[in-house]
Formats: sequence, C-alpha cells, structure tokens
Amino acid sequence: MTNQPLVSIITPSYNSENFISETINSVLKQTYQNWELLITDDGSTDSSTKIIKNFIEQDSRIQLFTIQNGGAAVARNNSIKNAKGIYIAFLDSDDLWLPTKLEKQIAFMERNKYAISYTSYQRMSEIGMLLNDEVSIFKRVSYADMLTSNKIGCLTAIYSTEILGKVYMPLIRKRQDYALWLKILKRTPYAFGLDEVLATYRIREASLSAKKTEMLKWNWLLFRKVEKKSVLSSFYYVLYNVYYKLMHK
Repeated sequence: MTNQPLVSIITPSYNSENFISETINSVLKQTYQNWELLITDDGSTDSSTKIIKNFIEQDSRIQLFTIQNGGAAVARNNSIKNAKGIYIAFLDSDDLWLPTKLEKQIAFMERNKYAISYTSYQRMSEIGMLLNDEVSIFKRVSYADMLTSNKIGCLTAIYSTEILGKVYMPLIRKRQDYALWLKILKRTPYAFGLDEVLATYRIREASLSAKKTEMLKWNWLLFRKVEKKSVLSSFYYVLYNVYYKLMHK
C-alpha cells in the first residue's frame, strides 16, 4: 500500500441519503487501498451527512466538508482544494465503482505516464438494476474531439496533479465536468481511454425530463462563455452535440 500513489476521490453530495452508502461501499471495496474520499455536502436537508459521519467513524480515509448551496462545481472544487493525492478521481454520490477500478486505471496511467484517463462504464436504473447498456469509449481524445461531444464519463475520469497541477472546475451550474476536460485538454494533447467497464452510472428519473432542453442551454453557455467561441461556432458545437447524442443512443 505504501508504494501506491495516493488517490483523492472527489464526491459532491446533496440529499443523497438513498444512494451515498452504496457509493461509499464501492470505494471501500476497492482492491487499491491508498485513497482518500473527500465528500463535500452542499447543504443537504436529509440524513446524508449523518450517514457519511457513520462511515467516517469506521474509516479515517473518508472526510466530510460542508458548504451551502454552492452547486456541484463549487462542491467538487472544495474537495479538490483539500485533496492531497497525486491523482484526482471523480465519483458522484449516486454512482458506483467496480472493485478493480482504481487498481487497473492507476496502473494504466503509471505505466504510460498519462496526464488524464477515463474508462468505459455501464448504466443502471435509479433502483440499481443494470440496463445491459455499456458505454464504450475512444482510445484517446483531443480538445478538438471533445468539442463535438463529451466523450468522458465523469465517474471514470482521473487526472494527475504531478503532470497538470490541481485543475479546478469552471463555475457553471451544469456541464462543469465537460468544461473541466476541455480545460485540461488545453494543457495536454490527449486524454487516454481504458476500454474496460470499471464504473456504473445511475440514471435518475427526476432529471430525465429536463435534461434535453437544459442540455442545449448549458452547452451554449459552455461554448460561448467558458470556451469563448464565436456565436457561429457555439451554435455549430451545440448542434453537433445534439447530433452526436442522437447517433449514439
């Protein structure tokens, strides 16, 4: 364990009492043991923090920070600020990792000296039923590749602070993970994919209806305000993102 680089796991939490135990347990089951789990709670009104504190009593590698209604980007950035790891990994409070996720992905990055990597993942329903729906990935993606769609699942991404330093999420309410990958890919030519299912993404029914129209708005904001693209280019990339989604359902 002492020879393993420390991995800081970044988890935002908001009213996640129904899922956070399962998420934390998926970290505890990792075959790779040198990690710290940094959970920033964004003003939950349910029993999320009580559940997290129960886990902290059992394992000192888990830490809890609290903020008030800052949003996911602020919560993630707070955890990144407090991170001590050589690697920064992302896991939301309703998603899961397979037991060998960190072991295989960190070995992949260490072996090749990659600045950022990601993996394939599978999807499950809100109640935890696997949907036989694997999301396969490209072997590598560049900044230009990523402009046409977000090809990196947040729950699979890991970046190296040794190579990149700490990189924080742009402060937008949605699509901040997409914005972070674009930010990183201005510093390093490629992100590299490990084509193995190592994580499970939970599809939340409550967010599905708003997702399609909201995606247009937040993608526009991402390209126009964060990436500083022209009106024409922003319009093009928003439409291309829609096209890509339709073609890869």
